[in-house]
Amino acid sequence: MLEVPIIRVDPDLPVPGYARPGDAGIDLHARTAAVLAASGGRALVPTGIRLAIPEGFAGFVQPRSGLALRHGVTLVNTPGLIDSGYRDELAVILINTDPADEFVIRRGDRVAQLVVQRVEQVSFVEVPELVETARGLGGFGHTGR
Repeated sequence: MLEVPIIRVDPDLPVPGYARPGDAGIDLHARTAAVLAASGGRALVPTGIRLAIPEGFAGFVQPRSGLALRHGVTLVNTPGLIDSGYRDELAVILINTDPADEFVIRRGDRVAQLVVQRVEQVSFVEVPELVETARGLGGFGHTGR
C-alpha cells in the first residue's frame, strides 16, 4: 500500500477514500458549491485536499461515470494530471454537457475520482528511423469503425 501524505484544507470534508474494496478510483469531494449552466457551463471546483504524491508516481483525476451518464457532467481536461511535485489544493474543472438542464454541485458532493499510478521517466534518443510495425503510419481512425 502506497502512503500518500495529505493535508485537509477543509477538515469538515472526509479524507478521500475508496468506495469499495478493489476500487481503483478514490472519490474527491467538492469543497464549495457551484452551478454548471446547461450546454457547456464550467466551474473550477476545489476538493479541499493537498497531497504529496511520491516521486515515481502521478495522480490522474477522472470523471465519475454516474455524473456523466445521468447528468452529462464530466471533466474538461480528462484525465487531469497531478505531478509528484505539485503541492497546492487539488481542484477539478467540471463541465455540463446537458443541452437543457443546469447542474448544481453542493459542498461535499463526490465530483471526480483520483487514480494514483506509477509512472516512468524517459529519455529520448534520436534515431534515423523507427522499427517497423504492422500498423505503421496509420493515424487516427485508421483501423475503421
